[in-house]
Amino acid sequence: MVKPAKSYARMTFLLTLGLAAAVFVPFMIYNKGYMLFFGDFNVQQIPFYKLAHEAVRSGSIFWNWKTDLGVNFIGSYSFYLLFSPFFWLTLPFPTSFVPYLMGPLLILKTACASLTAFYFIRRFVRDESYAVIGAILYAFSGFTVYNIFFNHFHEVIIFFPLLLIAVEELVQNDRRGLFAGAVAINCLVNYWFFIGEVVFVALYIVVRIATGGWGITFKKFFCAVFESVVGLGIAMFLLLPSLMALMGNPRTTPDNFLNGWSLWIYGWNQIQLASFSSLFFPPELPSQPNFFPDIGAKWSSMSAWLPLFSVSGVIAYFSARKKDFLKRMLIISLFMALIPAFNSAFILFNNSYYARWYYMPILLMCVATTIALEDRESIDLIFGVRWTLYITLFIAAAIGFTPSRVEGKWKFGLYEYPERFWLYVVISLSCILLAAMIIHFCKDKKTFQQATLVTLSVISVAYSVIFIAMGKNADDNDKWIIETALEGRYKLELPDKGFVRSDLYDSMDNLGMFWGLPNIQAFHSIIPTSIMEFYPKMGVKRDVSSKPDLHYYGLRTLLSVRWLFVPVGKGEEMLPLGYKFYNSQLGYNVYENTYCLPMGFAYEYSFGNDVFKVLGSDQKGLFMLKAMYLSDEAIERNQDILTTVREVSADSFEEKTYNRNVGNLSSHAAKSFNIDNRGFTATINLPKEMMVFFSVPYEKGWSATVNGKTAVVERANLGFMAVRVPAGESTIRFNFTPPGLLYGLCITAGALILLILYLLIGARKKNVPVSANPSIQNHISSSLPTSTPAQPGQMDYEKYLNALDELPPPAAENPDREKGNIPPSAGK
Repeated sequence: MVKPAKSYARMTFLLTLGLAAAVFVPFMIYNKGYMLFFGDFNVQQIPFYKLAHEAVRSGSIFWNWKTDLGVNFIGSYSFYLLFSPFFWLTLPFPTSFVPYLMGPLLILKTACASLTAFYFIRRFVRDESYAVIGAILYAFSGFTVYNIFFNHFHEVIIFFPLLLIAVEELVQNDRRGLFAGAVAINCLVNYWFFIGEVVFVALYIVVRIATGGWGITFKKFFCAVFESVVGLGIAMFLLLPSLMALMGNPRTTPDNFLNGWSLWIYGWNQIQLASFSSLFFPPELPSQPNFFPDIGAKWSSMSAWLPLFSVSGVIAYFSARKKDFLKRMLIISLFMALIPAFNSAFILFNNSYYARWYYMPILLMCVATTIALEDRESIDLIFGVRWTLYITLFIAAAIGFTPSRVEGKWKFGLYEYPERFWLYVVISLSCILLAAMIIHFCKDKKTFQQATLVTLSVISVAYSVIFIAMGKNADDNDKWIIETALEGRYKLELPDKGFVRSDLYDSMDNLGMFWGLPNIQAFHSIIPTSIMEFYPKMGVKRDVSSKPDLHYYGLRTLLSVRWLFVPVGKGEEMLPLGYKFYNSQLGYNVYENTYCLPMGFAYEYSFGNDVFKVLGSDQKGLFMLKAMYLSDEAIERNQDILTTVREVSADSFEEKTYNRNVGNLSSHAAKSFNIDNRGFTATINLPKEMMVFFSVPYEKGWSATVNGKTAVVERANLGFMAVRVPAGESTIRFNFTPPGLLYGLCITAGALILLILYLLIGARKKNVPVSANPSIQNHISSSLPTSTPAQPGQMDYEKYLNALDELPPPAAENPDREKGNIPPSAGK
């Protein structure tokens, strides 16, 4: 008896859930309930979840004070997790419990990835039990396992199949609205990956049309275009503020685009070989490439391996199909991966190398493999296994035995870590051998399916566990993370001195987030462009993290840094001027900055670019403690209250000058500085009208009032804000609204109205009565998906209406299948 579709879907989900639990639960038990890995997983994924969880629960969804110097919360966290449904599942739990949820969420994500893949793959098979196998291949592909490191990439892997399902449903079954919903969901989950998905889905549609046999009409093509626009419009309430937050980020500027020969040739000659080899071997650790150690593309997500079968099923499928859209899509994908211009099309032609779009062709590889397994009587699987073995052996031999001369000595092998290399070779060859044995010995369909499913399950769990174990071994500090990072927040003791910043120097990235401290040391890629501009102009490198050296003591005072944490036994000889020992906590010596300025202080002097360009990198922060750096226009606007400094005196950077300047600013500092969900409020008492500075990153979404009256926000000291404040007692209020949020909400509302009207019109047309025609009924029944077979006496009226316009000749039921334009199991 054939199981119904829902039964196989349930089986897929529950089986993958169990397999994922077998992978992650042992590590959770080992780490007392926590799922820890290494690198970015520990220092970004976990603290980001905690920070965002706390922010959303407290209502602080506009501005976040605990990321770098302060960030637009929506703009900075929409890429990572903000509209992940898995993140929202954590909200009923207390923030302290969130780290315990990382493991269960990974288990759930893996199961969900298999489920959405199942619903896509089932469209191309007659027996849906094979779709279960294909779904597990997708859920435990090398790409998925590699990106445990980047936990938030799993959402993209999960929701991408919905795009292809929706476009297939629109074309084949005239199911309207699904594609618009899938577009909106994928855009909301991760707008950056969505760019690549647009490229791939557009290519998918073009190849589908060019191959023939799809049944698309101009009306359906127009509907697909319309729904894609509407879906994008629905996502605008998040997409627009996210894009506006990215504008000006150095990683998205034209200077960072591919150009010239870099469009056609990779700067690292190993990338093409590494990309091709990733089809044949399990994923390597993101930070430690081994097969190609000089690839120059760490953390690129380069992995396309399928457990057990590798590319055996794909090669076998290729040998049996001539004109076929899957074959064409996979060939085009491989070509695009090998040419920089086409590979970078998935990331807007950025010159950083990434392979983070591989999950899309991997899904099609799973389809091809599944079809090959189901049609093994007509598709020569052994042919695919044989060629996979040849290529795997060739790559292994080339990397394993090639001689090279290093530092005057000869050695054999191009790998970096020999034990890990040969382990990967053994895993790959063992999988090929097991696949060959199953194909050769399991002739009966049921035995073949059971043997394949069991072996695939064991391999998926085993290699995933090995991968995670290697990562944990590469960064074995689990105990420190648990006792110091995760539990340290509840042990740390500092006096309450209002809002001040800390500096956790030479420590684990984002430790300040773990402890809930505003901290100038931050590892976060998406921050206000004002910070991205400020640090480099001050002589501090700022790419994906902020890490100013200790000798920038003037900079720290400018930024209201009061507490300095230095690991015990490190850095005492490098202490900045004015820091005194406070106490020791959690393995750190804590020092207090005696020169710390409160948030909010007033200037009497200003200086412009003519002075700024003659200052050294370590002098700029010190000079900003005497005068405020402004643009020429701002200097002219405020020359009535600011005296312009035109030259640098000889004693400008001496200790006594530093002491005097800080004293002057302290005498005109804010009496209070209180942050809230929308911004901050400060009170100050000034002897005369002055310019009050706040080291809060400048963004266009800020607005200010002074004593209830609207004030002009000046961009001051390169990346921060200042306002004019009159003499006497004053209350200064700054409010932040993410730029683009209101316009985005309006566009979303309009798009939803359009979608409703579109669906109503479509439903009205479908309700038009039609007379049954036996020839049309037969055509409809023959084109229905196997997963929902037409039963006697039943009709699919959506298919029926389309068939009225496209009734085929009685003698040519499906000419494309006879010509080999579509897989026998795909023409449903």
